[in-house]
Amino acid sequence: MAVEHSLPSVLSHFDPADLLDALATGIVVLDAQLCPIYANVAAQDVLAFSLKQARGRPFGDFLHESDGLVATLRRVLDSGEGIADRELVLKPTGTSRDARVLDVTITPLAGQITGTHLLLELADATQRQRISRESDLLARLESSRLMIRQLAHEIKNPLGGLRGAAQLLARELHDATLHEYTSVIIGEADRLTALVDSIAGPGRPPLRSLVNVHELCEHVFHLLRAEARASVLVERDYDPSLPSAMLDRNQIIQALLNVARNALQALGERGRVTLRTRVLSSVSIGSVRHKLVASLQVEDNGPGVPPELRASIFYPLVTGRSNGTGLGLAVAQDLVTRHGGLIEFESEPGRTVFTLLLPLTEAA
Repeated sequence: MAVEHSLPSVLSHFDPADLLDALATGIVVLDAQLCPIYANVAAQDVLAFSLKQARGRPFGDFLHESDGLVATLRRVLDSGEGIADRELVLKPTGTSRDARVLDVTITPLAGQITGTHLLLELADATQRQRISRESDLLARLESSRLMIRQLAHEIKNPLGGLRGAAQLLARELHDATLHEYTSVIIGEADRLTALVDSIAGPGRPPLRSLVNVHELCEHVFHLLRAEARASVLVERDYDPSLPSAMLDRNQIIQALLNVARNALQALGERGRVTLRTRVLSSVSIGSVRHKLVASLQVEDNGPGVPPELRASIFYPLVTGRSNGTGLGLAVAQDLVTRHGGLIEFESEPGRTVFTLLLPLTEAA
């Protein structure tokens, strides 16, 4: 005879604290002074504190720039009405980790509990936001690439005619001093043709071979040191566990060099650029999940990417410098996406990191 178990009877066999600790969602209970009196394991991990050290201390002590959240918590206490905030960016003070993107739900607790307390539910939305951002970038990149190729075709045709006409004119000129002007026309036509080719990007697929990723990084490292000012420090931080990869050597060198040169130019008179490698596991690039991914990072301590450029920084002809072409990052992104990878970045004044994510294939 089958025995049916009701949910309450099943749950009665478990300690409530153990059930809360098994949740992936962070649970925090704050008292009327906004001090934590309970936090499950997931919440302690996200906020980088232990419940023992958190008790008796204001919740805002554990977050950078937490005034906005603290003000919201006080508003919920005063009004007695709950609130939900999606994709709130919080950076814990107890860790060097990057800021986390969280969905935060705040619910007032009253009644049998003495005074008023707040229940916080913290759902980590960092991965969801990252996948959404990357999928959007990849979709826009393909349409941008098609538009640029069409534009390049329309520009190259008149440039070819201009160059040919200048060559014919040079043959008809008997005064050698006038050849200087036709040479200028021909030289500028060639320069603009090369510029358009750079905008359009390489059309061929990667010519993959098994390469040592650190050999590519070393090549870029030595080029950077030769180009950097004496007051700019170029450093490297390599992960020795990073395996060889099936990559197009020239394309990845060009992509990494474009990103690194961009960092150098952003520094000004002094600063630091760091080349860093890591091997990551179970990483999603867009909608595709990869078992192993090579992470090539270029970090600088310059002023950061201007906020108005962050959404379009990988588009051709977008630049924050008066003498920039806006091609370096666009070409680098195109080369990396041809390998099934992606370039992403995070930036704040004093720390900007561009990361080249390159899937490591089974063949490697």
